Amino acid sequence: MIPSKLYLLSVLVITLNSCGGSDSGNPEVVAEEKPTPDPLPDVFAEDYWDKATLVWSDEFDGDAVSTENWLFETGANGWGNNELQNYVDGDNVVVSDGTLKIIARNEKSNGANYSSTRMNSKKSFRKGRMEIRAKMPEHKGNGIWPAIWMLGNDIQSVGWPACGEIDIMEYVSFEPNQMHFSIHSTANNHMNGTQITSGPLPLETIEEEFHNYGVLWTEKYLKFYIDDIKNVQLSFLRPNTFNEDNWPFAKEFYFLMNIAVGGNWGGIKGVDNSIFPATMEVDYVRVYQVK
Repeated sequence: MIPSKLYLLSVLVITLNSCGGSDSGNPEVVAEEKPTPDPLPDVFAEDYWDKATLVWSDEFDGDAVSTENWLFETGANGWGNNELQNYVDGDNVVVSDGTLKIIARNEKSNGANYSSTRMNSKKSFRKGRMEIRAKMPEHKGNGIWPAIWMLGNDIQSVGWPACGEIDIMEYVSFEPNQMHFSIHSTANNHMNGTQITSGPLPLETIEEEFHNYGVLWTEKYLKFYIDDIKNVQLSFLRPNTFNEDNWPFAKEFYFLMNIAVGGNWGGIKGVDNSIFPATMEVDYVRVYQVK
């Protein structure tokens, strides 16, 4: 028998209702909103470094160098600068009264006429506020070259200057009462006369008093200061077109502290043997970072 049109319409309505044609019994589905990520901090903002917190330090409060923090680099190979000292393994350092003393001496040592110390941090860092409080040796004459600096931790694979170098403080005793900041890279280094440097900066009490030497390091710049982070003496902005040659500062670097004797720069005016022993004192090494 052929059903009537009315019967067919009734069946169609029942079928639609039973298959969920009405949503009156179902909860409303609301799309979950994804949180908006916080904007990256502006590294040029005036208060950017106010947010930095201490992440690592050595305060030299004990009676010996921390072997967890430091290792001694040794040898009498000239160190690429025709230096005259032999770096020894721990004999030329003292930790006492809250400071580290790095000592250069006039003595025979492994074929060299002078002994000294070169300390490297075991930990490496990428970006942050790096600050060292130190006092240079008493000024007695020409011939020593103390430095507080950093090298890229890939130096063993790529060599220098490709690894990059950040000189947080350099001092040569033939130029008393002043210091230098510098950076070195493949594109900018002293071997071809293109290093980025502050030149000599006057600091009348550098041999008599402790001063803070620091660098503010972000993905956009390196800024070097004395005593206060607002007292910036050298700024180097990342080039607009940057690569490993002109900006090798996107990786980790480690600290070095040493006193060289003589050398291509420190020995320009000779070495006066009456200046020894010569001692650089370091109150602390600190690293702050913005998280």
